[in-house]
Amino acid sequence: MSRRLTFAIAAAATALALTLTGCAPADTDEATDAAASGSFPVTIEHAFGETTLDAQPTRVATWGWGSADNTIALGVVPVAMPVQSYGGDDDGVLPWIGEALDEMSAELPIMLPASEEPPYEDIAAAAPDVILAAYSGITEDQYDLLSEIAPVVAYPGEPWGTDWRELIEITGTALGKSAEAETVLADIDTELAEQAAAHPEFAGKTIAMTADTTDTFYVYTAADPRVDFTLDLGFENAPSVTELGPDPAAFSYTLSYEELDKLTSDVLVNFGTTQQMADAFLTAGYAQVLPQVASGAVASPVGAAFTASVSPPNALSLLWGLDDYVALLSTAALAADAE
Repeated sequence: MSRRLTFAIAAAATALALTLTGCAPADTDEATDAAASGSFPVTIEHAFGETTLDAQPTRVATWGWGSADNTIALGVVPVAMPVQSYGGDDDGVLPWIGEALDEMSAELPIMLPASEEPPYEDIAAAAPDVILAAYSGITEDQYDLLSEIAPVVAYPGEPWGTDWRELIEITGTALGKSAEAETVLADIDTELAEQAAAHPEFAGKTIAMTADTTDTFYVYTAADPRVDFTLDLGFENAPSVTELGPDPAAFSYTLSYEELDKLTSDVLVNFGTTQQMADAFLTAGYAQVLPQVASGAVASPVGAAFTASVSPPNALSLLWGLDDYVALLSTAALAADAE
């Protein structure tokens, strides 16, 4: 560890000592009750053990995906958050985050450089009193280093595998805003239910969700968050998606172009980073074996931000692009009906 990092960690520890109380950790039942009421201390279990927060955090650093979005949705502006190159603007800020910060008249947080290794010195310089990394790929060694800066809330199971709803709940618990998190989830569920009711053409139709890079074809399974919330709109996961996948627990798998005719469904969703990529798929010779392409029952979400908003969704992003997403799905579903 560098002298600069050691110094920064010391500064962060000083700031932390001024913020946190000296309460002893609560037992599990007390911690659960505290989380439900928004009081402290709270203890959050995760893949590397458990983290106790003695007092409500006021300086929140986030790492990975979604934690910054959820933190802002709960009314807390992080002191530091990661740059998002995919879908972000010149500052690495995703559009729904930028809009929310503008609405809050909040200044841009410290933007942490994108890297596989957390930028410890930059995080320490922000003097956080908690680091939220519940949807990330941090290792145990990285967790230990980050814990020298501030208490760290890691993912509960597998790296990059936290359910988007659970991520909102974890964020609410860590911030002492469990009630607000429940409200956010309830509002999302209400919106999804209203969209489903407004679009009876979705009900019972099978759907397959894919992405084509012109040399690799990806199929997303029901374990992927973008599929999970789309099913909440009334669709059913196409049996072919499960039958063709080698690992039922995997979020996605690749499918050879020679096997595309086996990917049967009423509706096909194909994500494209650019319109050119989307058009290239629809006109490619290998895609013509798909009946969904022939009938026009294909929804083509285009753009990095659009794709990022549902991959996975979070408290801010899901509703940000939902109307446009539903409109694309509706056109594809109606085309399937016309067959």
